Amino acid sequence: MKRWLRLGRIVPIFGLMLLGLMGCGNPQMSALQPQGKGAEAAYDLMILSLVVMVVVLVIVFLLFTYVLIKFRKRKGDDSIPEQVEGNHMLELLWTGIPIVLLIILAVPTVMTTFDLAVTEKAASGEEGEEAKKDAPMTVKVTAHQFWWEFEYPELGVVTAQELYLPVDTRTNVELSSADVIHSFWIPSISGKMDTNPGDKLVNKMWLHPEEIGTFQGACAELCGDAHALMYFQVKVVSQEKFDAWVESMKTVKFADASSDVSEGQKIFENNCLQCHAVGDKGGKVGPALTGFGDNEKVAGILDHNKENIMKWINNPHDVKPGNNMPDFNFDDAQLDALSDYLLGLETAK
Repeated sequence: MKRWLRLGRIVPIFGLMLLGLMGCGNPQMSALQPQGKGAEAAYDLMILSLVVMVVVLVIVFLLFTYVLIKFRKRKGDDSIPEQVEGNHMLELLWTGIPIVLLIILAVPTVMTTFDLAVTEKAASGEEGEEAKKDAPMTVKVTAHQFWWEFEYPELGVVTAQELYLPVDTRTNVELSSADVIHSFWIPSISGKMDTNPGDKLVNKMWLHPEEIGTFQGACAELCGDAHALMYFQVKVVSQEKFDAWVESMKTVKFADASSDVSEGQKIFENNCLQCHAVGDKGGKVGPALTGFGDNEKVAGILDHNKENIMKWINNPHDVKPGNNMPDFNFDDAQLDALSDYLLGLETAK
């Protein structure tokens, strides 16, 4: 008996702890704090579902409590309760009510799903410059194991791990994958959608952020060893700052020309340039490093500082298991020089 009493004290405490932990997490990566029109639509559907479930739960509990009290077994009463089998009214109620509830949930869900998937067409040359100016921008998102590539085809800009968006503006997004199936998700701004390998399997959605700030995106589809580390930053800025950023991405600003930076540039060009692009030079196998010095994260997960850059270059598979970056085995002097060079890759703001 004492054991059950002790358990009865522990269970409520444990329940309160779980309730408190439900509020933990990153506020910039929460679908419950929508900062975009897509996320608001999904949030409204969650609230609708919650209201329907709570109403059903309350009614069921009230009926359950009523039946327990009214039809409880009384002393000396051995009669058989009235049988309601074949009661057409009851059968209509418990069949019709769930159908009505499903319709209430299904209609707005289907409508929202189609709305989130329909992207607005860009204006053609025949529609004039004003139409082009007001047409939504397009961003091509390509998922890789285990990083994200963002291309702005109309602006001539390619970035990695950091997606810039103008606030209160609709942006079309075209999603694809370079290897396996991933899932693009920015919880605070919109819902998620798969990225599939293959040129003909491009999925489309749109983003419409409503608040300025930095938000976090992630891959929501199990895609390999480092799936849980496949984060990216979303920077929502004013239209003026976005335009300035686009211009700055076309002009890479290097740090002061010192011997360390010069040596680091040579190391980069001899070992990294065939995979990583800086400006209009380099390969496209790995993330573009234009403006890398302005980034907030290293590899999407580490704080952006020299120590973590050296850690990433020296032990990439310890940071993100299963990635395609080779082991270079640089010595300390080379790591130091290369890190200084990468930190100097700032945009000309």
